[in-house]
Amino acid sequence: MHSFTISAALVATATLALAAPANLVGRSTFEVKQVAAGKVHRNGPKQMMRTYQKFARQGAVAPSEVVIAAAAAQSGTVAADPQQYDQAYLSPVTIGNSQLMLDFDTGSADLWAFSNETPASESVGHAKYDSSTGTELQGYSWSITYGDQSGAAGNVYADKVVVGGVTATKQAVEAATSISTSFSDNTDSDGLLGLAFSSINTVTPKQQTTFFDTVKPTLAKALFTCDLKQGNAGSYTFGYIDTSKYTGSVTYVPVDDSQGFWSFTAGGYSVGSDNATSGSVGVSIADTGTSLLYLPAAVAKAYYAKAGGKFDNQQGGYTLPCNGNAPDFNVAIGGKTFVVPGSYIAYAPITSGSQTCFGGIQANTGIGFNIFGDVFLKAVYAIFDVSQGAPRLGFAAQA
Repeated sequence: MHSFTISAALVATATLALAAPANLVGRSTFEVKQVAAGKVHRNGPKQMMRTYQKFARQGAVAPSEVVIAAAAAQSGTVAADPQQYDQAYLSPVTIGNSQLMLDFDTGSADLWAFSNETPASESVGHAKYDSSTGTELQGYSWSITYGDQSGAAGNVYADKVVVGGVTATKQAVEAATSISTSFSDNTDSDGLLGLAFSSINTVTPKQQTTFFDTVKPTLAKALFTCDLKQGNAGSYTFGYIDTSKYTGSVTYVPVDDSQGFWSFTAGGYSVGSDNATSGSVGVSIADTGTSLLYLPAAVAKAYYAKAGGKFDNQQGGYTLPCNGNAPDFNVAIGGKTFVVPGSYIAYAPITSGSQTCFGGIQANTGIGFNIFGDVFLKAVYAIFDVSQGAPRLGFAAQA
């Protein structure tokens, strides 16, 4: 079983405080519906590289073939196929007087945004947070640094943040003063709203609380849910579970939050029509901010052996036929089997007009733990719950 490695600064017990307590105006339950916000390029190697960059602080190191494939994809020498584009679905958030479209990310604990302090060359096409409406936390800063020293950084403000009609009047907002191309080239998203645990917030000298931790005391239940969709807008709810969005019962598993993530242990797996799972997938995190599903190398290899796929060094990962015949992937969590449809796993054609697709399941080589990203989360209704004291995750089949 793998264990996380993370810098002492992040795991050390820290005071989570704002310059003044956040005041709340709103409801004890609310829903945030995603909206269509332009097109996003489905490129497997680039998505893999972003994952390794995102988890560089936890020791993730991208294999050389991933680095090379992502660099080739970044060059833009391959013509794009219309099939390689997805509609981007983001969530509207008002910060101060600025309306932004943010990614809700359960693998991050920062609420950061492009801002009036971001250089124009790094923020083309983005809505920006106007920091003049906030109160600057003097001496505070934030920084998300990737293994290649790219990333984002800036200043910290206390300002009004409105999500789903709920207002936190003194929420910590991280205004970007510099952003690398890995962020700025996605012109649909104007920043992130982190929903991991506040212990991995990057603000110094004092870490800040996430929006969920800020509103949590006022919620009817201390939980939020995500109902992501394949090819359609999804939604998040806070404070309640919408029983119309799932079928059957909810299966709960304990969460280890010691490293700041929604970490759980997944059980066995199977491929195709055989739902009798075997083996063990192991330590995993649920991450809405990661596109693919990363599993142990042996599991990925076993899946593609039955899917007619193979590992392609030029792509930096596994590929499979785009013929619609990809088998389902079944994984046991908490004693219940959840199914990822094969159609979700044929992620995107590798080149324009290609009949070969980049796989939505990839090996977690160099990461050290599994990441249950959107390929999995679009197949389930997920509940992120701290209402029972100890954190837990709930999963159910989507309605």
